[in-house]
Amino acid sequence: MRARKTVVIGVTVAALMGVAGTAVAENAGASPSHKPAATAGKAGVEKLCKRAPKMEQRIEKKLRRLEGSGKGSIAKLERRADAAKAAGDSAVAKYRDDQLAFRKSLVPTLQQRERDLAKVHSSCT
Repeated sequence: MRARKTVVIGVTVAALMGVAGTAVAENAGASPSHKPAATAGKAGVEKLCKRAPKMEQRIEKKLRRLEGSGKGSIAKLERRADAAKAAGDSAVAKYRDDQLAFRKSLVPTLQQRERDLAKVHSSCT
């Protein structure tokens, strides 16, 4: 009884997928009814210009934290990874090394965002 029910459900799903698949294929050649905007509207630019200073502050704060020596910094995480290696705990050391690699990869990304945001901010004024 259970096997028969499973087969019936499977056949029904396959039939519905076949009908839906042909409907999608027929509509694939149709052109979209609307065209995307070529440029951002004036309101979007104004909002971005309004948010730019706070975004810049957040990026600077994250960079200061990463480059500092306290909580959340690369230096502190390096010390923790070294301590785990010295203690002989290879699993924790690998975990800390992976964290360290990720944290180090954040610095160039944030610096690039800072440069891009400076360009946006300069075009706003």
